[in-house]
Amino acid sequence: MGLLNMPASKRNSRQWRLLDVVTAAFFGFVFLFFLLVFTPLGDSLAASGRQTLLRSPSDPRQRHRIIAVIEAGKQQTIEACPADSVDHMPCEDPRLNSQLSREMNYYRERHCPKPEDTPLCLIPPTKGYKIPVQWPESLHKIWHSNMPYDKIADRKGHQGWMKIEGPHFIFPGGGTMFPDGAVQYIEKLGQYIPISGGVLRTALDMGCGVASFGGYMLSKDILTMSFAPRDSHKAQIQFALERGVPAFVAMLGTRRLPFPAYAFDLVHCSRCLIPFAAYNATYFIEVDRLLRPGGYLVISGPPVQWPKQDKEWSDLQGVARALCYELIAVDGNTVIWKKPIGDSCLPNQNEFGLELCDDSDDPSSAWYFKLKKCVIRTSSVKGEFSVGVIPKWPERLNAAPARVTQLKNVDDVFEADTKRWQRRVGYYKNSLNLKLGTPAVRNVMDMNAFFGGFAAALKSDPVWVMNIVPSRKPSTLDVIFDRGLIGVYHDWCEPFSTYPRSYDLIHVSSIESLTKDEASGKNRCNLVDLMVEIDRMLRPEGTVVVRDTPEVIDKVARVARAIRWKTAIHNKEPGSHIRDQILVATKTFWKL
Repeated sequence: MGLLNMPASKRNSRQWRLLDVVTAAFFGFVFLFFLLVFTPLGDSLAASGRQTLLRSPSDPRQRHRIIAVIEAGKQQTIEACPADSVDHMPCEDPRLNSQLSREMNYYRERHCPKPEDTPLCLIPPTKGYKIPVQWPESLHKIWHSNMPYDKIADRKGHQGWMKIEGPHFIFPGGGTMFPDGAVQYIEKLGQYIPISGGVLRTALDMGCGVASFGGYMLSKDILTMSFAPRDSHKAQIQFALERGVPAFVAMLGTRRLPFPAYAFDLVHCSRCLIPFAAYNATYFIEVDRLLRPGGYLVISGPPVQWPKQDKEWSDLQGVARALCYELIAVDGNTVIWKKPIGDSCLPNQNEFGLELCDDSDDPSSAWYFKLKKCVIRTSSVKGEFSVGVIPKWPERLNAAPARVTQLKNVDDVFEADTKRWQRRVGYYKNSLNLKLGTPAVRNVMDMNAFFGGFAAALKSDPVWVMNIVPSRKPSTLDVIFDRGLIGVYHDWCEPFSTYPRSYDLIHVSSIESLTKDEASGKNRCNLVDLMVEIDRMLRPEGTVVVRDTPEVIDKVARVARAIRWKTAIHNKEPGSHIRDQILVATKTFWKL
């Protein structure tokens, strides 16, 4: 009533002031919304100080200050990442990669964020996570709660891939092209190629699914490197690793796979759907680079005698003929070829325009190296490394490979390195209370492998070792494969292509050398990011073993406290003449 008795000018003034307040509040709300959603302040507020995520600040200098505080031992703990990041792989993030070109599957390859764009936080385990089922039982079943993704079981269960049974995923051992089981399929291959007897040792399984082929090849003493991209099935490589089968995330797209030339005795594709004859046979040429002379190529599924794929099947046979591969058998939808031992029959007249590479091309350069459309010359790689000539397994493990003699100043280093690691691993087991040799350790990584001496010393243990040769160090990965071991090239200033919680034990010698430029001695990246990445790859209650100088071990111990590891520092093994100390750390089993 009082408002009605006021003069009109005063009523309008009051109404305008009220409208101004409402309008200002509205625009203030909109401004705050944009501030929270599109600026670092939103991230900062969402984190609420010491909430779940310590995000990387937009200012690189601030990130460096945070890292310096951690390295100085003044940061008590690095915080946990959000719950939805339990399977985060920084270089295979589908939210980012989906925006990239789909030509030759470029978007499915590695694309790593800049360090300043990477959250500095610890990946949490899944809700209900349990310590994994131990090997060899894990080959047949794993905990459902450790990776509760039912998509593959729903889609592929009728083909024998996997199924849900109570609290477990069960793996009957089947595949799309071998629904009756990998064992029967492998026995069929054994009719045509020497599966048993040590002639074949290293195999590559392309587009491996849940890696049942590789898992069952282990009983034949054939060590299979399985790979597949992070695709719509989401977790196939994660399942493989949880089963205790060698595997990593990769895509045959625009770049060479991170292996040296002539690494594998056998290359296998079971419905991997790789268009081998496309792009002027570029993908077949990459397989040829990886396959040893005298090695075997097995392709099961399309386009091999497949309905409505007559042209693709004809083209595939045409490429094999152009490279003078010997056709061993066509059995149903499976074809088996043997690669010639001598130099390729090229140059010859062929419809794909295939030519030999120049002698100057290094066929083992494979870290972010674009695929070539030329075929490497067998004679460009010195030494005796053909299948049937290279020693059988296990004799080849400790025999100095022919390719080791091509390296400078290492004539006597190979034998000394082998003996050194036998002594060191014996000390690890007897004096450091590591779980090596027990069922608690199955998946092992050596981050700085050199000749693979650490892995060779574990031959009698129920483990497999992913040997990493840093891309900036001498290229010794071919020696590792010649020994009958497996591994990849990698640059440790980037995250590795694996899922979180992949490994039971991670070993690294000279950890500081992985972050520094050897020529200048300057840091290319930092120890904190590297150790956070190690934590991402390591399973809860897993073990880290670091060898380095006492000064570096002190740094590692300070960062380890921030990562929530339990640590102990030990003296080097008796008889060693270097200054090393050894840090043994256990990843604690914490939960959100």
